[in-house]
Amino acid sequence: MVFKNSQHNSVSENANTDIVVWDDKYKCGIALVDTQHRELIKLTNQLYRACFGGNEAANNAFSEAMSRMVEYVRFHFSTEQEMLKRINYPDYQDHKAKHDVLIKDILHAAEEYKMGKKFVPNQFVRTLKDWIFSHIAITDKLYAYYIAEQKKKGLLSDQQINGLTSIKSVK
Repeated sequence: MVFKNSQHNSVSENANTDIVVWDDKYKCGIALVDTQHRELIKLTNQLYRACFGGNEAANNAFSEAMSRMVEYVRFHFSTEQEMLKRINYPDYQDHKAKHDVLIKDILHAAEEYKMGKKFVPNQFVRTLKDWIFSHIAITDKLYAYYIAEQKKKGLLSDQQINGLTSIKSVK
């Protein structure tokens, strides 16, 4: 994942670019989770591109992209939380709390957008970009490390992990 314009902590005004680019070094090593993370990045980039222009078509594109993002974030968090419960991840409650904060932020941004607040789309995309950096690249790596350690100790196998993550398919 590479964050565009991260040196300046701003979103450039280029509608033909992505704000986040997937990099394999951010893989968790769990195929379904990595696939879902790529989808979240794709949706974040769609939102970013939809921020440009002030016409009704751009507003509709952003509104549709935001709706897809809200739905997909809930889907992904549900998948991830179910997996973490099944493997008895010791930091499950903290991980879930971080998910809950992002959902609140997304719902708050969606409400502000519906109310016509100015610049909310860019703020919303920045929130997602920051979350992708901190949550996927750092927090999710913690449970990936936990799973790897459990596998080393013989307490979890690839078959068990693959079975756990095949519970839900990517939408």
